[in-house]
Amino acid sequence: MRPEFFARPGRILAIVAATLPAMMATAEPRHGIAMYGDPDLPPDFAHLPYANPDAPRGGELVTANVGNFDSLNPFVRKGSVPWQLRFLVGESLMARSLDEPFSLYGLLAESIETGPNRQWVEFTLRLEAEFSDGSPVTVEDVMWSYETLGTKGHGRYAGFWSKVASMEQTGPRSVRFTFETEDRELALLAGMRPILKKAQYEGIDFAETDGFDHIPVTSSPYVISDFEQGRFVEFTRDPDYWGEGVVPFRTGTHNLETLRIEYFGDATAAFEAFKVGTVNFNREFNVAKWDSQYDFTAIKTGDVVRDVLPHERPSGMTGFVMNTRSPQFADIRVRDAMLHAFNFEFINEALTGGVQPRITSYFSNSPLAMQAGPATGRVRDFLDPFADQIPQDALSGYALPVSDGTERNRAGIAAALDLMQQAGWTVQDGVMADASGAPFTFEIVLQSGSDENQTIIDIYVQSLARLGITPKVSVIDSAQYRERIDAFDFDMTYFRRGLSLSPGNEQYLYWGSDDADTPGGRNLMGVESEAVDAMIDRLLTSESQQDFRAATRALDRLLTTGRYAIPIYQWNVTRIAHDRRLHYPETMPIFGDWPGWQPDVWWWEAES
Repeated sequence: MRPEFFARPGRILAIVAATLPAMMATAEPRHGIAMYGDPDLPPDFAHLPYANPDAPRGGELVTANVGNFDSLNPFVRKGSVPWQLRFLVGESLMARSLDEPFSLYGLLAESIETGPNRQWVEFTLRLEAEFSDGSPVTVEDVMWSYETLGTKGHGRYAGFWSKVASMEQTGPRSVRFTFETEDRELALLAGMRPILKKAQYEGIDFAETDGFDHIPVTSSPYVISDFEQGRFVEFTRDPDYWGEGVVPFRTGTHNLETLRIEYFGDATAAFEAFKVGTVNFNREFNVAKWDSQYDFTAIKTGDVVRDVLPHERPSGMTGFVMNTRSPQFADIRVRDAMLHAFNFEFINEALTGGVQPRITSYFSNSPLAMQAGPATGRVRDFLDPFADQIPQDALSGYALPVSDGTERNRAGIAAALDLMQQAGWTVQDGVMADASGAPFTFEIVLQSGSDENQTIIDIYVQSLARLGITPKVSVIDSAQYRERIDAFDFDMTYFRRGLSLSPGNEQYLYWGSDDADTPGGRNLMGVESEAVDAMIDRLLTSESQQDFRAATRALDRLLTTGRYAIPIYQWNVTRIAHDRRLHYPETMPIFGDWPGWQPDVWWWEAES
């Protein structure tokens, strides 16, 4: 643990305030762009503030994934892909700094230019940009990638493409996007799509490409050098990477020679592999385990070190989501009953010794979080037009149920019974049933290997038994799990949505009405709310700090009081353990341990 990481109290408040003035008009090529105002780094910046320009090259990082994979193409809908893959092999026109709420700097593009109201954005490619096979990255590749990903690629790319009115080549190395809707974030999103090689897919249906026979050719620092389906994937640093010495954003990054992802059947096997050195990096999410099980030989000898790292990003939502498409959870009173029956305090004590704080809302742990008590000021102004459509306590104030910490949770069970009765369900001969006697039950779908989630659900099932409810718990392999989640074929499942300090268009994907029934979409709870859509619209079009923050706090209220998910722990710090030869800079970005930090700015120091 490095105490100096905590020496910046309140910094994020200052950053958010400083980066949210009214947008300045611009119509000239620039080195970077911020959501509001100017990016922090000047045109002549040498490297990211959290990168070490003198880091040595070499060494390896080996991490563990639980489950399986059957594809190495993260850009299509088909297959189960290592989650890290799209961050390691997809290079884009611009790249995001983790030390600012939302700022981008040139990567494949040497410059960006926007219209006065950001109704269009234009990028100019770097002359040096090339794919890993040595062929140049062209405007034709850029335009093909955007259209193909937006129409045939993974669903995460469709939302942006649907808002593009036109795309045109404006010069030998320049491309312009014009938007059909007012949305100040689109100019930034336009710079964040992966660029693929068009020629690789000539005569091939991109949407149906096999995940192993057509591994995408990209321009990234790492290439896939070896793999065995379901066992491991290995990446090697490209010695001819085009951006070496060319792109300031890349200075001091991608220093490790080899990255390897090992796959295991469950979390226990993965941890054992770490203890014996097969894996040399591990994130720990359980405080009790961190305190009690990290005393193995490599820790005692100093070959493995432990660090606790801060971050200043929102908690996001981690827990168990209820599918409102299912008849069982269409009624908010039933969802509220499920929250009261979930004995978090008892579960927290059993699993973490009671030391892990609970997520209190989607943007908790940040200045964007809903405030305690009634909605006031601009938040109230934004919510009032929807007063007859939204939960009453979105306006009057809401907090999650809190139990007394005992296993029986009498008050919570009593409240749950009352809510179920209001919704038309009563206990009949020990079974929760409706007026016709049909029992209330539902299916909880979990991915195999998720030991902690299964333990939580086991305790929850015991609590539900006190209501006369016996849910079915299905634990399935990763491929089946992906298929069922993509088809929204579940009643309840594990849920994780990381949220940023600059929420934007991704909010439509997470809980926008238009994506509520899109197969493979990310709106797992099936939210269809005019009020939620309106708050997302507001945060995207706000031109002041006050309105942006109020819109996000109002959105937080709607999501939290909608009772769509049962929150569990939040991680306000990250706990990592790693081989002592693996190092990272002492300067931590505000996003902390986040894609773009590890493995990007890490390095290996060999010992003589």
